[in-house]
Amino acid sequence: MKKNPKSSKAEAKTNPKAKTKTPKPVNRKVKKKVSGMRRRNELISQDAGSVNSSVSLNLNPAFRFIDLFAGIGGIRIAFERANGQCVFSSEWDKFSQETYKANFGERPAGDITKIKAVDVPNHDVLVGGFPCQPFSQAGLKQGFQDTRGTLFFDIVRILEQRKPSMLLLENVKGFVGHDKGKTMETVLASLDELGYNVFCKLLNAKDFGLPQNRQRIFIVGVNRGKLGDIGFNFPKPLCTPTRLGDILETKVDRKYTLSNVLWEGHQRRLAQHRAKGNGFGYSLFGAESAYTSTISARYYKDGSEILIKQSRKNPRKLTPREAARLQGFPDGYLIPVSDAQAYRQFGNSVAVPVVSAIAKEMANILLNSDARFSRSNFKQLALFL
Repeated sequence: MKKNPKSSKAEAKTNPKAKTKTPKPVNRKVKKKVSGMRRRNELISQDAGSVNSSVSLNLNPAFRFIDLFAGIGGIRIAFERANGQCVFSSEWDKFSQETYKANFGERPAGDITKIKAVDVPNHDVLVGGFPCQPFSQAGLKQGFQDTRGTLFFDIVRILEQRKPSMLLLENVKGFVGHDKGKTMETVLASLDELGYNVFCKLLNAKDFGLPQNRQRIFIVGVNRGKLGDIGFNFPKPLCTPTRLGDILETKVDRKYTLSNVLWEGHQRRLAQHRAKGNGFGYSLFGAESAYTSTISARYYKDGSEILIKQSRKNPRKLTPREAARLQGFPDGYLIPVSDAQAYRQFGNSVAVPVVSAIAKEMANILLNSDARFSRSNFKQLALFL
């Protein structure tokens, strides 16, 4: 006797044990890739301190870029917001690699000194916050050959091989006067020799909506051979009022409050420094403070550069999430490492809104190469001071 197909369908609906068609398993690699894309889209679409803001994303990137000395991807977030596509990243620190992978779905390549330039994909923009190192041969006037033995040389050899249309380099304020200015002079001369018009400016995070006094030098290079003898104008400071309380969390674990021993030690050292006539010591801020001092990689030690006032309690350190917000990272940014590592990573990172503003200007250049060359910014060291 044949079964009625209609009764079989009805049985399947009412009987959970009835045989049903098993869906094909999802390929793990595909699932992982999709998850990474979703994570990146979330980061691109979030403004600092907001988990709900969203922007319409263009799925067709306008340019390709590589992320050198990538850290935890602060520069990457900025350039992806400018509709760029990251095609290669490099970071040697394993803990930073872990954070990078958690947020972008891919682990950066390791030590850039061991990666051949020919193995780096073609790209339109090279970006990187390279370490400040002296050039042992500086002053010998050998151009970019002076940079051998430094990490900047690895930037040079990739520029030689791939010749991207533009570049952005970031460094600390002290880079300008490093080794009596010889380091900066060698960098500018090397980039000029490689065919780039070079534009430099010191920008402060507090001028771009962040409650942090953080000055960094930014160097933009424009490839004369590809884009012509054109110029670059750095973004103008927003100069909107900032307030530290806007990035502070309302509920903070008591573990971030300084112990009596640590707080007494801070006060004792401050008194000693004042007696000697110097300005060293802790810095105390409240919710109504316009901005803090610069957060650094050493913040994990005692937090002395940025302590937060508390009512009827000892001051406290910033939480890792507050440290992220202070640098302009969105609240959706994952922090998979310990507090100590998180402080190191955010202290070493960039102020995302500042880089976002620069990335937007660079994207405009790439989309419209008719920009006129202006010597007002060209190699003007006076702009740094």
